[in-house]
Amino acid sequence: MSPLVKIRSERDRMSAVERRIADFILENAQLLRDYSSQQLANALGISQSSVVKFTQKLGFRGYPDLKYSVGEAIGRTDEELPAAGRSPGDTVSAELWVRKTRAEEATRALNEADTMTAVVTALGRADKVFVAGPGEDDHHARAFAARLALLGITAICHADLGRMATDVATSRPGDVLILFSEHGRHPAFAKLARYMRERRGRVITVSRHTANPLRSMADLALVVAAHDDASHVQALVYQSTLQHLMDIVFVHLCEGDETRHQRLVENLDRIQHLLEP
Repeated sequence: MSPLVKIRSERDRMSAVERRIADFILENAQLLRDYSSQQLANALGISQSSVVKFTQKLGFRGYPDLKYSVGEAIGRTDEELPAAGRSPGDTVSAELWVRKTRAEEATRALNEADTMTAVVTALGRADKVFVAGPGEDDHHARAFAARLALLGITAICHADLGRMATDVATSRPGDVLILFSEHGRHPAFAKLARYMRERRGRVITVSRHTANPLRSMADLALVVAAHDDASHVQALVYQSTLQHLMDIVFVHLCEGDETRHQRLVENLDRIQHLLEP
């Protein structure tokens, strides 16, 4: 993972001093090669040891290792950016693609293989899967529930959380509740999670890569890294990265079981038949 992508994705989980270092690096990445660890510390008014600890916490051997890695990342980014002479539309398109690619790269790295396997296994074994998401997350919740249904997995999705609470009350051990919540702070979702745990079901959350109340209640947590300095772009990056993450889960479900794959083919054929004149 690019060090700049890693810093962005981890920023919300950092201490105040660490965020100051992170922001300086993100805002002055091009100039970092001219700074020693002591000069960086002086610029921020902190100790040199704080800088060293910051780099080691990110997984680097030391500050020189971080500086070298940032330089390499900038070089790759320069190669990815659109060439001069393109139209403004082409430039916007290419830059947006680069931003989305970075977010997807960070998201893949954050969701470890063991977590993805556990999520796919839980969904595949559940008798029923309950799916919910507030606001814009409702779109992703409904889309994912529809895909589960194509695979022959019983999926129940409601925007009405009162109805969802009633349905969750019918769950059995091993059933799954998957909650889409960008910021993980919806109070009703915390209650739904508790209801599901009481029924000995499993709770899967999908949210931003931040320390949020809902994520702390999850048996399994999928996270989305989608930081961007431009607020209007950040929202787009989050939506596309979340979609890509759930696409990966769907593909694993589809390819991991021949029976599910056959059900998908049969259901797609049925839908096509219904649409024919």
